[in-house]
Amino acid sequence: MNDYAARLAAEARHYRDDIDVHSLPGIFHYWSNRYVRPKLEAFGFSNPEAMFRKYLGEQFERHQNQAKRFVSFGSGNCNMEIDLALDLRAQGHSDFVIDCVDLNQSMLERGRASAAEREVIAHVNFVQADFNQWIPEHEYDAVIANQALHHVLKLEDLFAQIKSSLKPGGTLVVSEVVGRNGHQRWPEALSIVHEFWRKLPPSYRFNQKLHRYEEMYLNYDCSADGFEAIRSQDILPLLIQNFHFQVFAAFANVIEPFVDRAFGYNFDAQAPWDCSFIDAVHQRDEREFAAGRLKPTHILAVLGKNPNVPTLWHPPLTPEFCVRHTQQVIAEPDGLPNPYEWHTWPHNPQTELEIACQRLDVAYRKLKEAEDQVDQRGEMVEKLMLEVEERTHWALRLKREIDDWTGLDLHLQKLNEELEQRTAWALKLQEELDQLNAQFEERTAWALELDRQLQTRTTQTQQLTKALDQLAWAGPLDRRFHKFLSAAVHALSQLRNRLK
Repeated sequence: MNDYAARLAAEARHYRDDIDVHSLPGIFHYWSNRYVRPKLEAFGFSNPEAMFRKYLGEQFERHQNQAKRFVSFGSGNCNMEIDLALDLRAQGHSDFVIDCVDLNQSMLERGRASAAEREVIAHVNFVQADFNQWIPEHEYDAVIANQALHHVLKLEDLFAQIKSSLKPGGTLVVSEVVGRNGHQRWPEALSIVHEFWRKLPPSYRFNQKLHRYEEMYLNYDCSADGFEAIRSQDILPLLIQNFHFQVFAAFANVIEPFVDRAFGYNFDAQAPWDCSFIDAVHQRDEREFAAGRLKPTHILAVLGKNPNVPTLWHPPLTPEFCVRHTQQVIAEPDGLPNPYEWHTWPHNPQTELEIACQRLDVAYRKLKEAEDQVDQRGEMVEKLMLEVEERTHWALRLKREIDDWTGLDLHLQKLNEELEQRTAWALKLQEELDQLNAQFEERTAWALELDRQLQTRTTQTQQLTKALDQLAWAGPLDRRFHKFLSAAVHALSQLRNRLK
């Protein structure tokens, strides 16, 4: 299996049983509602879902009597697309279809069942496809990319297809991660993450996604096997190159590891220390953005093909300003000699130890469950192997029987071909015999006619012979007559000569 096929398989495995792809910890919502939402509301929406509703809804204002078609990449279980279809229908729109494109067929089937249950199946079309090889079958009024572009390897090809399929006035609506590939931190951000990491109590350093304790934050590359953030850092430059921004909102960098799924569940959105810690990290992000030392890793954007449309953005964060140039070289931090700042913890050491032990116990139980599942699956694999072996023997036996029947069939086929050849030869021979028979009949008739004529001639000959026999006596007399006649002619000739 080549590298690309292996990545496809890993991607499919990773999301096959993921029921809620976009679930996020409470501390994320605390941070986003307090700091990100006000920035978005200045543009007329409060979150990514509201942005999609707003700009798809605006498409109905153009050519109001025409059917609308949209496409959403990385739709997964299609929860957002189904909600979007319900919202559009509630606004009075009925003539529209959303194509939901995803690599994982299992997720699309969950979406199909949900769409049928919520009675929007007529508005949602399910397309199993690889984004890297997607070819549009329609023109689109709007294209949605909701946390999907960072899974795309062939970004240039996908953007070219989107650009060609967008109708005039159509929009590309994006919610995306545009940081370093593999969701890694660039060196300038990693050093700040480590700075704040030292202030975290041990119980907050447990990675609940990978089930491991990280004494110091590990700059993990998520793109090692599948397509997760495979080319994140190229997304923003390529969007600038291919489209025109109508709306651009950029945010988050150092804050991301503390509020995402890996470590965000360690925080309590109701605890004052936890919230003040998140406040401090966010404020550091904002200062670094303003100074240009850090670049945002998340964007919400609306793009089109018309360069005359004005761009909405929050200074100084224009699309061009937010590009982190990869040729910028900064040494990776070596790590800090002491990973803990004990005086910053919100709990006393005993309580902190209890919390850490509780979380490690949960991790141990999950690990034990995983081991039990591995054992169960091992037993299942053994049973399957036995079943495969039995079915293999059965298949081999069946193949031999089929081969025997195949040999007989080939023999019958040869006999049939020989029969057809001999039948053709017999028919040709019959035709030749028919021709010979016709010739024989003609020649027989000719012979009979010849025989009849011969008999007639024989009769005539016999009659003539008889007549000649009867006239035999006249022969001498006839000779004498001719003799006298010749003498008379001679005498007459002499007499004529004398008279002259």
